[in-house]
Amino acid sequence: MPLPAPDLDDRRFQQLVDDAKRMVQQRCPEWTDHNVSDPGVTLIELFAWMTDQLVYRLNRVPDRNYVKFLEMLGVELYPATPARLDATFWLAGEIEQPVNVPAGVEVSTAVTEFEEPIVFRTEADLTMPPCSLISVKIGRSGDVFDESDILKGAAPFDAFSEVPEPGDALLFGLSDELPSCAVQFQLECQVEGVGVDPEDPPLAWEAWDGHGWVLCENDEDHTGGLNATGSVIVHLPAGHAASVEDRQRAGWVRCRVLEAREDQPFYTASPQIVSVAAQTVGGTARAVHATDVVDETVGMSEGVPGQRFALNHAPVLAGDGPLQIEVAGGAGWDVWTQVDDFADHDESDRVFVLDEVTGELAFGPGVRYADGTVRQYGAVPPKGAPIRVPRYRTGGGRRGNVAARTVVQMLSAIPLVDRVVNRHAASGGVDVEPIDNARQRGPIVLRTRNRAVTVEDYEHLAKAAAPEVARVRCVPVTDGDDAGAARVLVVPAVATSGEQLRFEELVPAEATLARIAAHLDERRTIGARVVVEPPLYQGVTIIARLRPRRTSNAQRLHDHAIAALHTYFHPTTGGPDGAGWPFGRPVHVGEVYAVLQGLEGTEFVEEATLFAADPITGDRGDPVERIDLDANSLLFSFEHRVRVEA
Repeated sequence: MPLPAPDLDDRRFQQLVDDAKRMVQQRCPEWTDHNVSDPGVTLIELFAWMTDQLVYRLNRVPDRNYVKFLEMLGVELYPATPARLDATFWLAGEIEQPVNVPAGVEVSTAVTEFEEPIVFRTEADLTMPPCSLISVKIGRSGDVFDESDILKGAAPFDAFSEVPEPGDALLFGLSDELPSCAVQFQLECQVEGVGVDPEDPPLAWEAWDGHGWVLCENDEDHTGGLNATGSVIVHLPAGHAASVEDRQRAGWVRCRVLEAREDQPFYTASPQIVSVAAQTVGGTARAVHATDVVDETVGMSEGVPGQRFALNHAPVLAGDGPLQIEVAGGAGWDVWTQVDDFADHDESDRVFVLDEVTGELAFGPGVRYADGTVRQYGAVPPKGAPIRVPRYRTGGGRRGNVAARTVVQMLSAIPLVDRVVNRHAASGGVDVEPIDNARQRGPIVLRTRNRAVTVEDYEHLAKAAAPEVARVRCVPVTDGDDAGAARVLVVPAVATSGEQLRFEELVPAEATLARIAAHLDERRTIGARVVVEPPLYQGVTIIARLRPRRTSNAQRLHDHAIAALHTYFHPTTGGPDGAGWPFGRPVHVGEVYAVLQGLEGTEFVEEATLFAADPITGDRGDPVERIDLDANSLLFSFEHRVRVEA
């Protein structure tokens, strides 16, 4: 299928004539006869006809030429960006020495006969040290009680107050800090904490990171809310730090009682702890969908300006800094550095430019001036010198946005590590920008001239600095300490698999925010201030009851309903048009009825209720039929519940 022809100028003959006549009125008001019999009007129509023919021919320009026009304006396709995920490495058993997973370890989706595996590489070292419990404390009504004797076989104790209250906490002191590790708490409990739903107890596991308590993720809880003997696996945050609590230094983790929701049963008595132990069972490392290419020779220099060489793999992913290549010279290899352009460089500068989309390296050109002199922009590699790239990274694209629990293969063995899995879906993978999108950006680039003046300029430039983000919105700040500044709200690309989002997925990486801020700072007008941050998020919880059709499967309808709610109330792909929930748009319960009623297998929706939810604490408000949002806030799905009543 051929690409659609670009419409470079949509004016036609009559529009050109009318434009010319309006200019006549402005520039030559004494010319009052605009009839078709007037010789001047005849000339206008003649030139309009000629211009119309030129416009027609211009609109027949092929896409390749149009791309060249865009390149002359400085428009380049946004490169691909890689997906990232958290890869959890599980230990084979109890350990006595730290287990290290070095940066660069490759993990992948399962190898199949019909599809190539999708490979991810860890970005930083992961250390999983052994641990043990050295202290157990109880926090009740603001007081702390030491129950560490339980570690020596003392009598059981109440985990919370006699009748538990929100805020009561059971504190566990680990022998050291365990950043990014998974810790298993083996608990022996007596069935005393009656009243709660063992599948949904009002408890939260939190860890101290040196500044405050951070909510942790549970991988499993076999205790039913501390009411049975079993284990709880808690994933500690990357910032977990040892600190002193009630004169005891340890790596602290606590189990805190939450205020129950309206539909959540609460404790009528405190659970009792008979014994408790802890051990390290795994750890989580950040992994990126990319492959490192090492020591690739791209060719031999011919010693002339403007040479170009193609890498064997494209697209090339941006790293932490400019790419470097090596050119043989003298007694060794000379290092050349990537730059954005050659404008400020001369014949002594060892620089090159890189097209990250095509993987093409280009050295500086020589420009001949009218007087016959030639200026060299950037040095020229000596003739016959081999050129090699020590290391670069390739990959990226939407293909890396794999679903949860699909990365299960370790491509190299690690001692004492049994298996790997991604507990959540990967996100952030974006393909190379389509040419149609670049066409739309062309007029914007021509207007902005790489300077941020209007809110549209800020949004365009922020997107250019970080193509991996999903949405950018710029709003002027009218009050507060930042009054008069331009606030740039950044929404990262997140998973779209119909699963519940974690709030941390909605917060852009600090490196991304810093890169956008630095890019805008160089292009803002003098005196303008820029604040780059994520938007405010409003969580929504939906509780609904459905009546299935006689022939439908209740469990399948339940799963489809949950997925449909998460998909529709999604910050980047939800909303009425599927382009992301609009900023500031309220949500009405009628939309819930429409989404659920449209599912195959739904006879009718019995009931649906909205609850505003705090994405940080998880607290839920009162049932309402409408949730209003601040003008610059976004909505996202938070813990929906659907019951299918046969």
